Amino acid sequence: MQFYKRVLNKLVLLLIFILPFSLISNAQKPATLSQEHNQNFKEGTRQIHLDFHNSEYLKDIGKHFDKKQFQEALIAGKVNSINLFAKGHHGWSYYPTKVGHMHPNLNFDLLKAEIEACHEIGVKVCAYYPIGWSQNDYKLHPEWAMVNKEGHTYTQQGQPLPIIKKGDENKPLPYTYWTLLSPERGYLDLILAQTKEILDNYDVDGIWYDIVNTDGINYSKSSIADMKKNHINPENTAEASAYFAKKMKKFFDQTSDLVEKIKPGSSVFYNWTTAFRYETPEKGLQENSFKYAYYNYNTKEDLEDLPTTWDGYDVFPMRAKFFLPLGKDIVAMSGKFHTAWGEFGGFKAKEAIKYEAASMVAFGANCNFGDQLHPSGIMDMSTYRNIGYAYDYVEKIEDYGVGAQDVANLGVILTFDTEYDEGVTRMLLEEHIDFLVLNNISNWDNIETIILNGANILSGDMLEKLKAFQARGGKILALGKGGLDQDQKEFAIDLGVDYQEHSKFDIDYTIIEDSTIVHNLPRSPFLNYESAIVVKPKKGTKVLAGVQEPYFSRTLKHYTSHRNTPYKLERAEYPSVVLGKNTAYIAYDLGKQYFDIGAKVHRDLFRNVLNLVYKNPMVATNIKNLPSEGRINLLKQPEHNRYVVHILYASPIQRGIARVIEDMPPIYDIPLTLNVPEKVTKVYTIPDKQELEFSSNGNLVQLIVPKVQCHNAIVFEYEK
Repeated sequence: MQFYKRVLNKLVLLLIFILPFSLISNAQKPATLSQEHNQNFKEGTRQIHLDFHNSEYLKDIGKHFDKKQFQEALIAGKVNSINLFAKGHHGWSYYPTKVGHMHPNLNFDLLKAEIEACHEIGVKVCAYYPIGWSQNDYKLHPEWAMVNKEGHTYTQQGQPLPIIKKGDENKPLPYTYWTLLSPERGYLDLILAQTKEILDNYDVDGIWYDIVNTDGINYSKSSIADMKKNHINPENTAEASAYFAKKMKKFFDQTSDLVEKIKPGSSVFYNWTTAFRYETPEKGLQENSFKYAYYNYNTKEDLEDLPTTWDGYDVFPMRAKFFLPLGKDIVAMSGKFHTAWGEFGGFKAKEAIKYEAASMVAFGANCNFGDQLHPSGIMDMSTYRNIGYAYDYVEKIEDYGVGAQDVANLGVILTFDTEYDEGVTRMLLEEHIDFLVLNNISNWDNIETIILNGANILSGDMLEKLKAFQARGGKILALGKGGLDQDQKEFAIDLGVDYQEHSKFDIDYTIIEDSTIVHNLPRSPFLNYESAIVVKPKKGTKVLAGVQEPYFSRTLKHYTSHRNTPYKLERAEYPSVVLGKNTAYIAYDLGKQYFDIGAKVHRDLFRNVLNLVYKNPMVATNIKNLPSEGRINLLKQPEHNRYVVHILYASPIQRGIARVIEDMPPIYDIPLTLNVPEKVTKVYTIPDKQELEFSSNGNLVQLIVPKVQCHNAIVFEYEK
């Protein structure tokens, strides 16, 4: 009987999908939807991502849905856009589908009812559709699952699904326990047919595809057979990875073309394509999403993050600065939950939601907070009052941030290695040094200084751009391995030093030798939790700090005391910090060390050395008046003849597994300097529009911001 059901399902899929287009060409497709499409769709500024994942064990799905109550919640939340579930992770659809499977305990078209409720109050709707996790589809078609080399199914990128053994049935279920499916063959047919069904029958503004697995390799029997048929060696990881990427491109091409064909100008987004998952030899991840720029298929870029329990509050600014130069809407996604997605009854403090929402606007993004609808269909009003508290504030400031240009004259090149990228950007954020991410910016004419973060292994176009930048007088601060060539045997650009070797010690010590970088630093040797790159200064290069080596590396056989070996009293023959012509070099991967250890002496050293090669920041304040947990970002809105400086302050506290924000202490009298070529004529605060006195000296505009509590935006209007 099961066999006949599968055959019938496939016949229905074929009949539904064959008209009006029987074949989708396998010819080369463009990597993005049309420019006209991208320009037509405009994201809502205050969004909700409404999860709804219900197993067949729950009865009376949506029984108590009430249009008025649903609308009251969205109105209380000041919501103007929402992602509504067409289908959930259990594989059940929430409308009467003819190609999939409607939830067995739902007896009406819930999707239609919700869309109508939203449109009556002017709320835009994108239909949510999961790709990688669809448990009922897996039960019906286990051959659709992603399988690793060892024959185990995946739960997400590169992670095998834990196996429940006999007798384990009543043990607690792990978080996100889903089998990962691969969008190819029969499963791709289902995705296309159901996407067509949704777009044909429902008035939605776009499709929001979730759990799009861009990484790993599928070693299922059918996938291995495909590889061999196409002369791909499954044992060759590079070949197999490229072949899987080709299959993913087919999925992107066909779904994107389908959305464009049926509803031109609507939105399409593929979640996980914008996540910073990093490829390293140790982790063994294939970061195809960025290797092949899959994010270009999105008509807008949603940046999913739960700073309370995922990566903290400093990842979103870095990601926003990476995606803003693409010229699309970006959407910052967080959640209303205390912990993570799918938490019923968990509440983040409304103050934390306000801070996160203000931060989203401050870095140019639309706002989105995730919720999960109760199986009964009743919206939780406490949730929407909390979100409304934040969105009421967003409504007052959104015109001064969302979609604005990110501007700075300091550049960072992301390497997609977590510790290096986040360590450097975290030091910059904590020191209130504004910066641009240069990966998607072609014109570096206005950049004064570029930081190479220690994981930069230079080659290709990026190396040529850096050489051209340096030739025109651009300044560079390189850390550790930053600036080395592909073989890590010599520097690919001139940093005033010659590479000798990687030190063989496990740790060593820095000793400051020049007063220009001594501010806030000890004059005695301070510890580095890894050892220096051994370099030899060239003629004309100035040594600013030296190295003191340990007596020996600490081993099981050869050790002293509790932790690291103390330093020798004499200096090593090689330096730790040097200053060249328009260059500075620190022989340690300080970003990685700061990410791992968080020692303030390393951040102070970084700041002091950066000051030598970066003299003219476009916006500046000081850490005395704005503590290190404060954040600052400069945006430009040329269409309104204004710059906007956003200042944020809150202090997350680690409690258990979550970072908690609940206190909003005010800070006062923050000095602020803006350095821009335009003539500033008026300065005032947003949202209260308090006009501020300022002084001008050439390009410098200086003033005092009287108070910041959670957030304040300072608007600088200038002459046309």
